Amino acid sequence: MNVKLITVGKTSASYLREGELEYQNRLKHYMNFERVDLNDLKVSNKTSPDVVKKKEAEIILKQLKPMDRVVLLDEKGDGFSSLDFSKWFEKQTLSGVKNLVFIVGGAFGFDKLIYERANNKIRLSSLTFSHQMVRLFFLEQLYRAGTILKREKYHHQ
Repeated sequence: MNVKLITVGKTSASYLREGELEYQNRLKHYMNFERVDLNDLKVSNKTSPDVVKKKEAEIILKQLKPMDRVVLLDEKGDGFSSLDFSKWFEKQTLSGVKNLVFIVGGAFGFDKLIYERANNKIRLSSLTFSHQMVRLFFLEQLYRAGTILKREKYHHQ
């Protein structure tokens, strides 16, 4: 199974970028992983959040193939423990999913077009994090799922 993470915008804080790179390198041992960072839109401060989300949706949808299983990292999504997420991830693998695509939206979240295209929504926490922090947290959880499934000593239960 191929796993892709699509993000809107670049990570600006160096400490977050370093963490992201660390976990992306670790993921190579567990899965075929690809990351796609889409450029931030050039908009004025007067542009409404709905217009921004709509434009971002158009760009995101161009990255998706019809058979992709699309999972939004979204505050309205299902919550999992790390063990439950690893079981869910394994189920995707065993079900024959070829491309599992996770998406982190921009600062305003997702347009309705993206919600309509999504197969699943997952939230990382009931707390709210910046969309830049979510990237690092998700990469760590994806790595953790890989170690749990391989029964390695990373996750302590």
